[in-house]
Amino acid sequence: MAIPPELEAQILRYYHAEKWRIGTIATQLGVHYDTVSRVLAQAGLPKLGAARRASVIDPYLPFIRDTLETFPRLTASRLYGMVKECGYPGRPSHFRHLISLHRPRRKVEAYCRLRTLPGEQAQVDWGHFGYLDIGRARRPLMGFVMVLSWSRMIYLRFFLGAHMENLLRGHVGAFTAWGGLPRDLLYDNLKSAVLERRGQALVFILLMGRNWPASDGDFEEVKD
Repeated sequence: MAIPPELEAQILRYYHAEKWRIGTIATQLGVHYDTVSRVLAQAGLPKLGAARRASVIDPYLPFIRDTLETFPRLTASRLYGMVKECGYPGRPSHFRHLISLHRPRRKVEAYCRLRTLPGEQAQVDWGHFGYLDIGRARRPLMGFVMVLSWSRMIYLRFFLGAHMENLLRGHVGAFTAWGGLPRDLLYDNLKSAVLERRGQALVFILLMGRNWPASDGDFEEVKD
């Protein structure tokens, strides 16, 4: 919200001539702290922050940073022993806290989020939910999961094993429940969907929506 020019002039005069702090100016003029900060910033003054107190670690920071840059996995306890030999007077617990602030951080890897259209794509996977004792047999309880990428609608069905026939039953169940099938299906290296491996390449069984047999009685593309 804009303030009168007279009020801006008062803020600048109190700050420059009277050397008042921002909080004092805001209290005396009855305005918000952020309003005073904004007026000073618009006048070309840098944003003020709390003054940093001197620390006993300051003289050793160049050595610490150079050491961590060369040996980023060096433990705080080992680094404390090295700095202690150079005359550092602080305690180990406080030193570990300070090192956590100065230790180099890993660079965050950028990624591109995939966006799809309604009915364009679904993701398929198996989930393991422990085991069931049936008579003398111990069978794995597997959950077939298919998720529509656009709406995040989930189809879940449990089977006793992740066999090919159960994989196919899961697909038919999802398509029946949704009244259609997506254009593409994504698989995360499922054993029941991989036909064979050729070096680094995987050969999948043709289960993608675009390869599903189409006829007058088959499913149409799902609209999630």
